[in-house]
Amino acid sequence: MKFSAGVLLFRRTSGIEVLLGHMGGPLWARKDLKAWSIPKGEYDPETEAAQAAARREFTEELGLPVPDGEWVELGEVRYGSGRSKKEVTVWAVEANLDTAQVNPGRFEMEWPPRSGRMQQFPEIDRAEWFDTATAHEKLGVGQRPYLDRLAEHLAAR
Repeated sequence: MKFSAGVLLFRRTSGIEVLLGHMGGPLWARKDLKAWSIPKGEYDPETEAAQAAARREFTEELGLPVPDGEWVELGEVRYGSGRSKKEVTVWAVEANLDTAQVNPGRFEMEWPPRSGRMQQFPEIDRAEWFDTATAHEKLGVGQRPYLDRLAEHLAAR
């Protein structure tokens, strides 16, 4: 099983908005629905704490530190199957972030496939704020429970 951790920023406007990143690289370039993600990434739980990994991955993906604010634990979700089975841990932080300041990290992959050419692509190619209903459509099924957990947390306050 692989482990990932991330940070879901949220802000209050006329409702609640969350910050998502559109996955970078050629495999996601023409996709929109289910092609957005909470800023997160993999870590090894034997060598790094989940919250430290969430902070690191946020900075790697967006090129900005996690804004100051209270970290609200939204828990874990397991999804996938076989070798792609994953456990994701997410925290929510209430903060605003100017998406024009995003400077994403990069990753390298062979592209086109079987060409022998390695190319670099951004971790995310853009970040945007979405109301929670729109975010629900943009996220993959495995990350949607975090929107419900955030709503439950905010309703309890």
